[in-house]
Amino acid sequence: MPVVTVQMWTGRTPMQKKALVRAITDAMVEHAGAKPTHLHVIIQEVPKENWGLAGVMGDDRND
Repeated sequence: MPVVTVQMWTGRTPMQKKALVRAITDAMVEHAGAKPTHLHVIIQEVPKENWGLAGVMGDDRND
């Protein structure tokens, strides 16, 4: 039972997340031999104010 976890900032639409899960599933089937019926994709959304990079919080970044 493969599990793929994606951590990203909040803000994607349900349609974007569906497309992401589909693309990850397709990639895992093609490149890792996973069975789609056994593959779990978990999206963990994190608010920008709870994510830091290079000493700067996400909601303070300009990019």
